[in-house]
Amino acid sequence: MLWMFRNAGIGAVLAALVLATLSVPARGADGEPREMRAARVSASEETVGAIPSDSSAPIAPSVAPSAASPSATPSLEQVMVLLQAQGQEIASLRAALRDQQELTARLEAKLSAASPATIVAEPAVPVSPAPALGAGQTDLAQKVAQLETDQGNSQRNMEERLKKFGPFTFSGDFRLRAEPTLGGPVDRSQDRFRERIRLRFNAEAELNDQFKGGFSLASGDLNNPISTNQTLNQYDTRKPIAIDRVYATYTPNWFRPLTLTGGKFAYPWFNTELVWDKDLNPEGAGETLAFHVKTPLLKKFAIVGFQLPFAENKRTAPSDKSLYNTMVYGEQLQTFWQLGDRVKLSAYGSYYDWQYADSIALSLLTANSASPDEALLALSNTGLQNSIATVTATNPTTGAKTITSAQFASKFGVLDSLAQLDIVTPSERWPLTFIGDFAENTRACENVRNIPAAAVYSAPCDPRARHGYWLEASIGRTQKKGDWQFSYTRIMIQREAVIGAFNYSEIFPTSNVEIHRSEILYQLFDRVTLQLNGLFGRPLVTAGSLPPAQPLLERLQFDMTYTF
Repeated sequence: MLWMFRNAGIGAVLAALVLATLSVPARGADGEPREMRAARVSASEETVGAIPSDSSAPIAPSVAPSAASPSATPSLEQVMVLLQAQGQEIASLRAALRDQQELTARLEAKLSAASPATIVAEPAVPVSPAPALGAGQTDLAQKVAQLETDQGNSQRNMEERLKKFGPFTFSGDFRLRAEPTLGGPVDRSQDRFRERIRLRFNAEAELNDQFKGGFSLASGDLNNPISTNQTLNQYDTRKPIAIDRVYATYTPNWFRPLTLTGGKFAYPWFNTELVWDKDLNPEGAGETLAFHVKTPLLKKFAIVGFQLPFAENKRTAPSDKSLYNTMVYGEQLQTFWQLGDRVKLSAYGSYYDWQYADSIALSLLTANSASPDEALLALSNTGLQNSIATVTATNPTTGAKTITSAQFASKFGVLDSLAQLDIVTPSERWPLTFIGDFAENTRACENVRNIPAAAVYSAPCDPRARHGYWLEASIGRTQKKGDWQFSYTRIMIQREAVIGAFNYSEIFPTSNVEIHRSEILYQLFDRVTLQLNGLFGRPLVTAGSLPPAQPLLERLQFDMTYTF
């Protein structure tokens, strides 16, 4: 028993000595605190300051000033060296903190194992340093936390600097998608599984407060203007990247309400994908007049006009072979209302007037240059349901048939009414948004009188099948890590309501259809979003529908998007 008591006393003495040693700050020969440096960072002595082990002040890394220009802004190379040194120092401090915590745990276990009599029997052994060890650990943890904060700020500053090059600002996104599709046509022609990618890169330069311009590059099928998705199923071939936008915007100082835009640009008018797909970037010119007003309800109104050439065509008369454009002339009235502290209403009225739209029908139905005189680009046909009348010619030698003429049975003058209601809830992470869009083609079936009698119609043209609507509700947001958003959309488009070549690319077919869409989004990190989309629908059952009724088409989309 005496031997055990003696060994226990020796153990307690040794434990107390170790604790006392760790709790006493290291001192140099002159009594000043010694410098504690991270492992493998001797090369960073010129850029990272020494860290006193007994200082309670936060540790902030610093770059040694240049002798020639002491106040000069550090270069990008210096910032990179600083970040690397900070990372190494954080790793070293974390290791030291972990070692101290493990040692503390072992010593506490030994002290707790000793009997009270043993501890009382050794009154000369000081045991007070234990609290000092905890204080040292707290101080070291604070240093680690402060250094991590400084590193995060330095990294954000570097990212902002990398995003800017002279007057240019850069941004973009990258998306991975897994997309199974089931059901639909009875011949199962839509059953498939696709892996798809999207890459977009944007650059914009603001030369002054009046003039700015930029460009965007995007992935996708070059013959499909309404999608930047690229399917990964082409024998591992390289994927195209093409110009998606190139534009210039002018807002004159002498009349600030006016904004002029030209080139290939983002929509200057508000819309949903009932009429215009969000991936389409129109070409031509746009003009906006916007005025802020000081009334209790109406806060702003604007008038937007745009002129969009879609194709160049050639007349074929012997005496007239002039060129003319397929065009859209449009305008939109925009109003913005404040209906209380938490409610905003935006209301829009638009009209899209298509001129010479038949070239679109020909481009959709011809996989090659069936009309050399017009030399039109073949468009990707993703399930167009508009009524189209075609005339074919048969080669007397081969018997092959060629489409010589294709015309829409309708002309298109689309009246589009939209509204968006935004509600701020008591929780800023759960805002509410409601969007409604109602479109009507005021010129349905007006082109029938211009179609040759020998033409064959893809479907009968019903002048009453001219309406479409889009109803959307969402709650939540995707701005910060941990955010959620939930959305539901009901879509109904009758056959002649819109031109099905340029509206929502994810639905099948593109008109004469009803769709239910649900979306769930989760912000995994500040720049990474996970998303699940479900689209469920079928063609409308009308007098022109072919029996039997089509089974429900189910399309799921699993997305991961990184933005920069």
